[in-house]
Amino acid sequence: MLHLTDLRNGTVFGMDGKPYQIIYSEHSKQGRGGAIMRTKIKDLITGAILDRTFKGSDSFDEVEIERKKSQFLYKESGECFFMDNVSFEQFSFSNDIVGEKINYLKEGSEVTVILYENKPIDVEIPIKMVLEIKYTEPGFKGNTQSTTTKPATLETGAEIQVPLFAKIGDKIVVDTRDGSYVERA
Repeated sequence: MLHLTDLRNGTVFGMDGKPYQIIYSEHSKQGRGGAIMRTKIKDLITGAILDRTFKGSDSFDEVEIERKKSQFLYKESGECFFMDNVSFEQFSFSNDIVGEKINYLKEGSEVTVILYENKPIDVEIPIKMVLEIKYTEPGFKGNTQSTTTKPATLETGAEIQVPLFAKIGDKIVVDTRDGSYVERA
């Protein structure tokens, strides 16, 4: 059993028969009352983020989640195919489990698959990925006082905003959390 003092950012725990992960926590002690913890928790099965306040007397179940290093192979007809790096076993997830991360996955990408009770619940991808620009309009001269951007289509099909100097064939670093341009690779 986990107690309130065991909960920290990133801790995975069980509540109501489901696994949750703490995204943000703030511990506070109020005058005569007991300690409380205000948290933002993520439901690892549905992906929903909830605001919860816990009392000092609350206890939680310990949850075993497994993380497997895997390689993204390809996507086809609503599914993404992966290969376990250790056993070379191939498996697939529906695009719903992968979510928006599919926009930044290219063949051969290293990912971490999170399993709960031997069922895939999430895929973690690197925060920064190097991707090639497949199409963008040529930049125009002038108006360079501010940071002006233009749309670009990446090799994975995702569209992001890039600086005016970026051109077709450039390799760029993309922040996969929000799909923003970071730098040239």
